[in-house]
Amino acid sequence: MKKTAIVIPARYASTRLPAKPLLEVKGKPIIQYVYEAAEKSKLAACAIVATDDERIKAAVEKFGGVCEMTDKEHKCGSDRIAQIAKRHEDFDYILNLQGDEPQITPEVIDIAIKTLIDDKTADISTLVRKIDDINQINNPNCVKCVFDNNFNALYFSRCPIPYERNRDKSPYYAHIGIYGYKKESLIKMTNLTQTNLEQQESLEQLRALQNGMKIKVAIVELNPTGIDTIEDYEKFKKLMEEN
Repeated sequence: MKKTAIVIPARYASTRLPAKPLLEVKGKPIIQYVYEAAEKSKLAACAIVATDDERIKAAVEKFGGVCEMTDKEHKCGSDRIAQIAKRHEDFDYILNLQGDEPQITPEVIDIAIKTLIDDKTADISTLVRKIDDINQINNPNCVKCVFDNNFNALYFSRCPIPYERNRDKSPYYAHIGIYGYKKESLIKMTNLTQTNLEQQESLEQLRALQNGMKIKVAIVELNPTGIDTIEDYEKFKKLMEEN
């Protein structure tokens, strides 16, 4: 039986919010919320935090999680998880779960895994959610996605896509930053040179698309709050305290 591993890249030196994996909410660091959701996945065999910082490693091991150290020179999360994947010959599928998504659920994680496994032609799987809030549509921090009739991604952008020239109210879909990879596809993508589109949009999935790789999309209802700024952190903290 093929084995799926969830790898959670976590950096200490975030530009917008340093040390965010270690910020606590109700006595637990953000990274712990993500790890606990990963552990509840029914389709994954294990979860591993990938970091280049001993402080994150110590925090993960304190709550009983598994953590592996990676090089500090990696330019993106995919490079970091690829280093982990190469160490484990028994991994067939790798799920890249961001360490700053504390509202992610095991059910959504399993949808991403199943989407990849069910389509033998897909290199990568990812998730989107429908949005109609104009502020989100115009927010460059909210990445938008368009896909074909078979749910294969056509493009990702920080701009509103599609452009609403004819005001036909086509739906907009926001990307959720979770990726399932065939192991060989992950290694292939991380060996490719960064593309102009990737550099312009600062979106690494465009490297895969521009090189002809297939990204399968699944639509989910979840609207998670990723922790990118201090405002995101305060919003999540307030939500958890109210609940």
